[in-house]
Amino acid sequence: MLLTMRAEKNDIVFRPIGVVRSPHTDPSRTPIQPRYAKDTEGRIEIYPQYEEGLTDVEGFSHIVVLFHLHRAHRARLMVIPFMDTTPRGVFATRSPSRPNPIGMSVVRLLRREGRVLHIADVDMLDGTPVIDIKPHIARFDVDDPVSSGWQERITEEEADRLGRRAA
Repeated sequence: MLLTMRAEKNDIVFRPIGVVRSPHTDPSRTPIQPRYAKDTEGRIEIYPQYEEGLTDVEGFSHIVVLFHLHRAHRARLMVIPFMDTTPRGVFATRSPSRPNPIGMSVVRLLRREGRVLHIADVDMLDGTPVIDIKPHIARFDVDDPVSSGWQERITEEEADRLGRRAA
């Protein structure tokens, strides 16, 4: 499978390196971020030709998974985020309805078995094509203090309720 996205002058082609296996099959019931999928386990099955690239990954507690939002709705530049009622620019949200439907999740790496990565806090749909995996490295990926824009107006209780998609 090839994922092709058109740039203004050049084509950008991604080839999936594997696929996510998770208990999530319904987008409307899938937690919206790994935090709200706490302890939900799944796996990433890396295609055989990319297995060597997993060398040494088991030393990391978390990995960043970049994936194709293969069941996303049409792209929009203005969206109403899950946790809000105000239209926002898509680049100020994590909405799946993006010009380039690329998702990102930081998940816990439980263990590696050959070309299979067992992961936790899975918020991805079963069958999601994986584009890339990178180690999460706290000294590179976290810079205090951070600002979370309009998200800071949402209480933790409301975020927890909406993020888990609980009624």
